[in-house]
Amino acid sequence: MKIKAFPFSNVLAVLINLVLVYVLYMVTRIAFLLENWSAYSAGWDQLSIGELIAGSLRFDSSAILYTNWLWIILMLIPIHTKERPWWHTMSKWVFVVVNSLGLTLNLVDTVYSQFTGRRTTATFFSEFSNEGNLGGIFFTELVAHWYLVLLGLALVAALWFLYVKPDLSDESRRKIQDNKLPYYLATSFGLVVAIPFSIFAMRGGFTRDTRPITISNANQYVHSPQQATIVLNTPFSLIRTIGKRPFKDPQYMPREEMTALYSPLHIPEGNEFTPPIVDGQKNVVVLILESFSREYFGFYNIDSAGRCAYDDKESPFVSYTPFLDSLLAHSLTFEHTFANGRKSIDAMPSSLSSVPFFVEPFVLTPSSLNDLSGLADCLGHKGYSSAFFHGAPNSSMGFQAFARSSGFKNYIGMAEYCDDPRTGGRDDFDGHWAIWDEEFLQFTATAITECLTEPFMVGFFSATSHHPFNIPPRYQSVYTGGPLPIHRTIQYSDNALRHFFAIASRQPWFKNTLFVITADHTNQVQYDESRTATGVFSIPIAIYDPSGQLPTGKHRGVMQQIDIMPTILGILGYDEPYPAFGKNVLATPDWAVNYTGGIYQYIEGDYNLLFDGEKATALYNYSSDPLERHNLISQPAQSQRVDRMLKRLKAIVQTYMIRMTENHLVIRDGDLPSQN
Repeated sequence: MKIKAFPFSNVLAVLINLVLVYVLYMVTRIAFLLENWSAYSAGWDQLSIGELIAGSLRFDSSAILYTNWLWIILMLIPIHTKERPWWHTMSKWVFVVVNSLGLTLNLVDTVYSQFTGRRTTATFFSEFSNEGNLGGIFFTELVAHWYLVLLGLALVAALWFLYVKPDLSDESRRKIQDNKLPYYLATSFGLVVAIPFSIFAMRGGFTRDTRPITISNANQYVHSPQQATIVLNTPFSLIRTIGKRPFKDPQYMPREEMTALYSPLHIPEGNEFTPPIVDGQKNVVVLILESFSREYFGFYNIDSAGRCAYDDKESPFVSYTPFLDSLLAHSLTFEHTFANGRKSIDAMPSSLSSVPFFVEPFVLTPSSLNDLSGLADCLGHKGYSSAFFHGAPNSSMGFQAFARSSGFKNYIGMAEYCDDPRTGGRDDFDGHWAIWDEEFLQFTATAITECLTEPFMVGFFSATSHHPFNIPPRYQSVYTGGPLPIHRTIQYSDNALRHFFAIASRQPWFKNTLFVITADHTNQVQYDESRTATGVFSIPIAIYDPSGQLPTGKHRGVMQQIDIMPTILGILGYDEPYPAFGKNVLATPDWAVNYTGGIYQYIEGDYNLLFDGEKATALYNYSSDPLERHNLISQPAQSQRVDRMLKRLKAIVQTYMIRMTENHLVIRDGDLPSQN
């Protein structure tokens, strides 16, 4: 088929051919669904056809534009001498070959996903790099699924025979030669439009707050990780996981020894399952504060004599969190409190599902489609309602997708805020990321009352204290900040939390609620102690109980984000088994683990051990040596400590890698002790 639409024939050819690819991708998705209907039919009534289509188009757009960018350039490059039959024959071959490969991959996964439970990712090539029988297996499956082979041939034929070319007759070519200006304007316009559109489609969104989508974003459109395979396509899954270092068993030790040293299973028969510390089914609200480094808090950093805890002890310490300081004085916290990641996308898995960041952010890996537990999921088994609040556009950062996959029943973001006529709507948008914290926190306090029934579990993620650290104009002269640009933003968000608790304290559920205050990660810091291996992870973690049933004060010990889930469940007396990589700090407040720059670190008591995956590289006593200048790794007196800490760290890392690769983040058959 040829198009006579000078001077837009090339532009129209690109549009029509891309539409053809979209249609054929959807055909392969229908084939995928029909072939695997038994795996999805049971939960089909929970799915929204509109969301499935929207999600499918989003991921298809990314894959199609990634794979067709060369062909688009070949078609739209504004050079009139290229308008020759051989050029467009070459372009057609590029188009047909590239898209035939993409469609074939989708059809192959129609079968292969039955064995993996997910779309194929780049880890396939490492998983089967040493296998010599793949050819025979592939041929056997081709014969068994001959109808998919026929469908594949039909799709390739459609690409070839339905492909649209611009008219290249002698008359059309003379028209181009005689009217070069319109030709150049039209093709240049098409290219100028195509480039940003392609980039936006590859990223998965048109706004600057949209992080490039990954396979975990598919959870946003479905109700279980298994259903995410419907929305995804295989070319996208491969592209998005290329270069991502896959999780693999490091085989540091036999599994029996590993399990003896460390287990993420929390089982009722264990000694951490004691009677609940609080009465009844307490509500739970987890507040994750953007970029709230521990350094900003007077509560953590001013000693009993009012002196600064950091290197500049002669100067008076300035706290940027006066409200939180007052709240933490009546909360349960620990001397040392750490994040388990360095990015916002690491905070939700760590704080809400007790899954730390190792090697790659969990939500950016194929393991993000694993079955997953979490606070919302566990408490949901006890009749809790749940909601996650974040004032950014609902698809931002993949938070909505993770909230759904980890068990939250509701997600309330910018869309819901703007739909409420009582709010300022888009006028309250900070211009970069989200609704201002003050407005969205107050909205959250009232929405909890109006939208949830007790008992409930709420997650909240703030946003204003994110770069570029803006605050509303009305506060420009109120908060003067300090040496760092983030300081006045912290002051603003601290005051926004004061307003939140003022409103919350008047709600009927307030006294019956446990509030967890933490941060996602550290940010700009002023003191050298905050730049050390432990310092870059030092954030606040505290539990505030308005009823006064919990012990308060800064206790000796170590707490990390992944401890939040098991600690809260321990406080509530949760009596069902669950997996969590952290521990109940009220039972064992002694260790933490994190990863950065290719280095694992294991914190136990006052010591921090660094491990590069093969050997221990450093040991610091970060309490007596807060700047971590004295590496104790070679001291004979520390050899036993190093050996013991290293074995425990290796057991934790190996357990993590095995459970990620084996989709073992929930309780499975065989996890529990025999009842015989």
